[in-house]
Amino acid sequence: MDTEALALPPGKKIQEKEKWDNKLQFVLSCMGFSIGLGNVWRFPFKVFENGGGTFLIPYVVMLAMAGIPLYYMELALGQFSSLGPVTVWNCIPMFRGVGYAMVVVSACVCIYYNVIIAWILYYLFVSFRTVLPWENCTNEWNTKQCDYLAQKCRDDGGVMDGYTCTHEYVGKTAEQIKSLNLTKVVWRSASEEYFRFSLLQESAGIYDLGKCLWSPALCLLLSWVLMYVCMVKGIKTSGKVVYVTVTMPFILLIVFLIRGVTLPGYLDGVYYFVKPDWSKLGEAKVWSEAATQIFYSLGIGFGGLMSMSSYNKFHNKIYRDALLISITNCCTSVFAGFVIFSILGFMAHEMGVEIEDVVASGTGMAFIAYPKAASMMPISPLWSVLFFIMLLTLGLDSQFAMFETVLTSIVDEFPTLRTKKPILMAFLAVAMFLIGLPMCFEGGIYIFTLFDWYSAGFSIMMIGMVECIAITWGYGWRNFSYDIKSMLGYRPGPWWYVMWWFITPALLLFIGIFSMIYYVPAYYASYQFPTWADGIGWGLTCASLGWIPIMAVVEFCKAKGGCMEKLHTIVTPTANWGPANKDDYQHWLSVYRKANRELKRGVDNTGFDNGNELPPFNSH
Repeated sequence: MDTEALALPPGKKIQEKEKWDNKLQFVLSCMGFSIGLGNVWRFPFKVFENGGGTFLIPYVVMLAMAGIPLYYMELALGQFSSLGPVTVWNCIPMFRGVGYAMVVVSACVCIYYNVIIAWILYYLFVSFRTVLPWENCTNEWNTKQCDYLAQKCRDDGGVMDGYTCTHEYVGKTAEQIKSLNLTKVVWRSASEEYFRFSLLQESAGIYDLGKCLWSPALCLLLSWVLMYVCMVKGIKTSGKVVYVTVTMPFILLIVFLIRGVTLPGYLDGVYYFVKPDWSKLGEAKVWSEAATQIFYSLGIGFGGLMSMSSYNKFHNKIYRDALLISITNCCTSVFAGFVIFSILGFMAHEMGVEIEDVVASGTGMAFIAYPKAASMMPISPLWSVLFFIMLLTLGLDSQFAMFETVLTSIVDEFPTLRTKKPILMAFLAVAMFLIGLPMCFEGGIYIFTLFDWYSAGFSIMMIGMVECIAITWGYGWRNFSYDIKSMLGYRPGPWWYVMWWFITPALLLFIGIFSMIYYVPAYYASYQFPTWADGIGWGLTCASLGWIPIMAVVEFCKAKGGCMEKLHTIVTPTANWGPANKDDYQHWLSVYRKANRELKRGVDNTGFDNGNELPPFNSH
């Protein structure tokens, strides 16, 4: 048909947006965003903690029923509209707050995520020496509890009685020694003391911020400078950087695996990683952990997927990309688990302890367990440098996407800033650096823990649930399916209908309720946060989720007419909803005209049912 005959509705603004140079840049950028630090330090621990190989069953189920459906939805929304996570809600303005929530989550995570990158840079720099600083307990920051003395005593066949090594009990069994009235000491590894007392120099609690630690602070400044340089020209620079930052971790993971399987004890570590505990399948907690890990791993609910797909060409095969990237991400997590546990098996073998005694989660895996493993290997500085280069590339990719989310959202809302993007980027980088700077103080680890605990976990699951309901029930499943058809040439099948309409939001609701029932207040090591600090943490959660009801009220008040007219307005797409390119927009209108003729009616959202066979976009 002649699409030129389909005129644009009044108020529709056609705004061309820069595009990726090629499809590979988009795929690598999405992979870099999704495959981050959590794949290396969070997933292996969750598998170990929740039934070993058994955990992979709920993990795959949650991937299929929640992860991939929402991944596909977010990529499709961004590519169709060429808009970021805020402006994309022109499709149903009532839920514009979902976009603001995504931006706030991304901004909060950006702030503390770059602190992690600063720590990685610090460790990378100090690894360029012949003897790693955490190899022994003879440094000024070490305490009497550093386990170098205890390890030496055990190697000599002795037993520690308090801080004294005695050989009186040679020949006794471990059970007999346990029954003796010996003075017990909680020993710490040299790598743990280096992290806590040299890098962090942690204070007694969150109430004691202490002085600024200039080495971490300068590394934080450098991490933001790296961010700016890599992104200053938008996707033209970041799209090229990902060729290195995405492929490098895969190469290094393979190198570490080859090294790991040559070390004594590696099979014990791998067995611990995959050993099934079938009783865990009946525990709701395991299923909740699997879903939470999927969200963290894929990057759903952060807005980064919408931002990156908004730079795609309109007819890009987004369905294939969604499947490829999400499945590759999860396979990478499993592969990283084999790598990490082969090394932990070696550590346990060398130390003469059980695997569970060397397993750590989160920052403990990256800055305590692995540095200790590196110090036990031949040519230890080399393995330390390679490991922290891998973490750096993993971290930068994810940071690129989250920062781009915040930037894209602001520029989409205020198009006049598009020509001043470098200045806006510098302003945001400086602001986030200053907000993150207190995390480089002696009490900074406690602020960091609050951000890590409260800024994303619960929020992104609720964002995902509301997003799914808003698009499928509010904007309309049939509308969304024809949007996808205008891009791909076909509508999503029944599987996606069932997932988006019911299964996915129901699963996320269950997980949200379960998370609240089994809520655990934030803690760091043995330190329990005071009630007021947890209150601040929940304030971070509300700072994102609160935008959803607030913006619904704002949009309702802005709309004209009576209550029913206002309600109709805020659930009707605005004049600016639709493809950004004029030819793509007219093709989309032609798809709707044909659909309306075939159905003899409009589609799901009443705003599309006007008898003229075209979307009657509201001028709101």
